[in-house]
Amino acid sequence: MLDCDREGENICFEVIDSVKHVLAKPNDNRNIFRAHFSSITEQDIKRAMNNLGKPNKNESLSVDARQELDLRIGCAFTRYQTRFFQGKYGDLDCNLVSYGPCQTPTLSFCVDRMDKIKSFKPETFWYLDVELQYSKTGQSFNVKWSRNHLFDKDVVYMFYNDLKQSSSAMVTNVNLQEKTKQRPIALNTVEMLRAASAGLGMSPIHAMQIAEKLYTQGYISYPRTETTTYAANFNFKEVLVQQTKSSSWGSIAQDLLNGNMVNPRKGVDQGDHPPITPTSFASPEQLPGDLWRLYEFITKHFLATVSRDCKYEELTITFKIKSEEFSCCGKNTIENGWTELMPWKQIDFKEIPNLKKGESVQIGHIKVLEKQTNPPDYLTESELIGLMEKNGIGTDASIPVHINNICERNYVKLERDRRLVPTNLGVVLVHGYQRIDPELCLPKMRSQVEEQLNLIALGKANYRDVLKHTLRIFEQKFHFFVQNVSLMDSLFEDSFSSLSATGKPMSRCGKCRRFMKLVLSKPQRLYCEYCKDTYNLPQNGTIKLYRELKCPLDDFELLINSINKNLNHPFCPYCFNNPPFDDMKKGDGCINCSHSTCTHAFNSNALSKCFECQNGLLILDSTTPPKFRVICNNKLCKLIIILPDTLIKADVSDDLCENCDAPMLNIVYHKDKTPLENGQTSTTACLFCDNNLKVSIENYLKLANKKINFDRKKFTHKHKSGGGRRKKRVVHKNW
Repeated sequence: MLDCDREGENICFEVIDSVKHVLAKPNDNRNIFRAHFSSITEQDIKRAMNNLGKPNKNESLSVDARQELDLRIGCAFTRYQTRFFQGKYGDLDCNLVSYGPCQTPTLSFCVDRMDKIKSFKPETFWYLDVELQYSKTGQSFNVKWSRNHLFDKDVVYMFYNDLKQSSSAMVTNVNLQEKTKQRPIALNTVEMLRAASAGLGMSPIHAMQIAEKLYTQGYISYPRTETTTYAANFNFKEVLVQQTKSSSWGSIAQDLLNGNMVNPRKGVDQGDHPPITPTSFASPEQLPGDLWRLYEFITKHFLATVSRDCKYEELTITFKIKSEEFSCCGKNTIENGWTELMPWKQIDFKEIPNLKKGESVQIGHIKVLEKQTNPPDYLTESELIGLMEKNGIGTDASIPVHINNICERNYVKLERDRRLVPTNLGVVLVHGYQRIDPELCLPKMRSQVEEQLNLIALGKANYRDVLKHTLRIFEQKFHFFVQNVSLMDSLFEDSFSSLSATGKPMSRCGKCRRFMKLVLSKPQRLYCEYCKDTYNLPQNGTIKLYRELKCPLDDFELLINSINKNLNHPFCPYCFNNPPFDDMKKGDGCINCSHSTCTHAFNSNALSKCFECQNGLLILDSTTPPKFRVICNNKLCKLIIILPDTLIKADVSDDLCENCDAPMLNIVYHKDKTPLENGQTSTTACLFCDNNLKVSIENYLKLANKKINFDRKKFTHKHKSGGGRRKKRVVHKNW
């Protein structure tokens, strides 16, 4: 198994359960072992196979417990919130009003920062701005007041009036120190995600997907790890030799091999996977775009961990003007060390005059400047990842998922510099939890659960007992939430519009015959303000009225879901939510309806079994005449056959083709474009046999670059009728 952590143990037991029935002794686990390796290299795999271990049931159970708790708690709250709030408000603009034991505290961090920004009251402060001029070199430089700034204007002006007549400042102390900027520790998942967001502009979920591709292609080690220290037997030389091939950092790798490599700093061993390192050499030509950018960072970070520290000089000079003290600081790099690999981490050079104690320096100016304190900024993705790690929210694998969820569900918006700005919906949700039960959005609740899960993994707590105890707590919290949901609802009322005040009139309700409103914000739905009913709609297209036609079952006006210019699906909003027949599913449209006489159901429009997917039926689509198409009623099938644009009318005939038993088409051509003899415009023809129609199938196959040789009779029914008359069709759903 690839995972060396708890999730890996859980996968291990899933595999055991899947193959147990074919084992010679299914109940004997003594001969079941697992291999631990974190990179797909020959050396690591051989080492793992030579050091097999036993699966750890306790660690697997801790993962089972986490999965069950998150699923049951999340589903209960999410289902209730979604039904309650989407049934009342029309402009929430989200498909789900979700809750998650990790997702919600993640959102809470963003909202808490927004609350601090909103409640921030700027304060005015004053300070002395002093510029000195060194006459020997002509340099001008600013010095910093030892009191920094004061919030009392009169006091600052008192100091200013005392100093403004002074003409020089005396050097009272010169301090030159050599300092170091330590090399980084080994790379783990959280640090990789933070760097990818802050430095490479990648979202955490995208960075993790890129890292997984690099891993599966054999370029880096396993990218999900909390460990920041290298194993004692890690082969640094092997990795460095590979990187000497690089035109960018090959010389640095060679220099390290020549004796300039230093021991890496000691990090933390979490006992899961080793740190993230390159496992083979790659060039920009091998890895396009973001794959290369992330690989470059991971490789440079590895080289930096075994490079010398950055050394620099810091010169601090202290001055006195009368009784007030000022200072300035200059920096000069002695040795770049590891920062040569990461120039953005280098020490900023700042030059100041080389003065001696007792020297006098002329004052250029002394001013009083006024400024105001600034509020904190919105959280960046990088900062949020750090907060989640610090508070134990999510794992190295799930942190990107939680951040992605709050973005996709319209709780936060990603703004400049990858900052996360909460939306109205996100703010109202968190403030609502704080009103009802603050623990629902605080990180400490999740931390306590994680402590219990750790005890399961260590064999110090019973899986069933922890599960039962935690579910009982959240069950009580859920009931309390339901009883007090009005506290959150009052916030929704202030921020969002009711369903009755949202949307535009669309189609008539089959119950009251009044117009229902189409609510366009996510999720799209119809709302009848007289019956107080809400009807879900397809979410992947544009909803239009279908010629004011009605469903024969419930009298609701039919709608069309226009997915693209070539794909339109008619449906009844009531049947879409309440399937009238056993062979229909919720969300099915007219092309999946088995009504025996309705002109929109597949019984009236089916031509044959689909030769593309083998599962659906080919249906004549005549929703947008004079454009006619043949489509498949299997939602997963993308087949679209466009019939000749010379047609002005087409419908399915009751007659069958004598050659292939397929239902015929009653068609009418444009009088100026008819291909029929003697200028005839109407005929009954077979899609599969008629030369003027079957060209549409040939065009589809050519455009899709497909070569399908099919026997038409295989895809049509075999009903026979006597005499020389045309056969009449009998439709079966599963032709």
